[in-house]
Amino acid sequence: MNAVDGLHRPGDSPIHRLRPQVKIVALVAFTCAIAATPREAVWAFGTYAALLLGLFALARVPLTWLLSRSLVESPFLVLALAFPFMVEGPAVHLGFLTVSEPGLWAGWNLLAKATLGVWAALLLSATTPIAGVLAGLSRLRCPEILLQITAFAIRYAHLTVAEVTQMRLARLARCDDPRFLWQAGALARSLGVVFIRSFERGERVWQSMAARGYTGRLPLEVGPAPASALQWSAALAAPALAAGIATWTAVFA
Repeated sequence: MNAVDGLHRPGDSPIHRLRPQVKIVALVAFTCAIAATPREAVWAFGTYAALLLGLFALARVPLTWLLSRSLVESPFLVLALAFPFMVEGPAVHLGFLTVSEPGLWAGWNLLAKATLGVWAALLLSATTPIAGVLAGLSRLRCPEILLQITAFAIRYAHLTVAEVTQMRLARLARCDDPRFLWQAGALARSLGVVFIRSFERGERVWQSMAARGYTGRLPLEVGPAPASALQWSAALAAPALAAGIATWTAVFA
């Protein structure tokens, strides 16, 4: 799976050495704490950001890497910038702009929580290979059929992308530009061919695996099976702090 494991950064930091299952649980708990924090608690989101940046520094992940991968949330940023002009409510004057106060809070809420959620997911991706994530989900008793579907989708996604790219280059070499509306039919037929080829490839892979004694379970187990109590405590320290902050802001803020 190395061909599609582009987000993983190999290393030997304390976060890298944690078992995948404890990092997955920590990610879910931390994200839930972020989502439960009231949007008015601006200081809490600043604390979460500082905590995540400290974890990235501990994992020796450069800030430039984090910022470049954070561009995946650009659609949320556009929506957050649009909220102050879309949501009705009391007006606030920002220079020559007149915006809605509830819209500002809604945009801030979306931007802060989406950014922190993306950062938390990137921390897991940077310190855990895809095979490790699947192994961690297996240890957490995730349904086996979902793990198999995910594993095969990741394994063969780059083949499908390469096939689509090759077909597009072939069309361009024949002066067929798929950007024009009247060429949508050719694009649709190309996608149909890709679907058929992918289906046939899946059949061949299944037959090959069955011929080699495939029992319905992928060999995802890596390393010692259980995580120690020390690893669970270390991984859940940051989510516990975030949960305490979220609870305090929800009750007393």
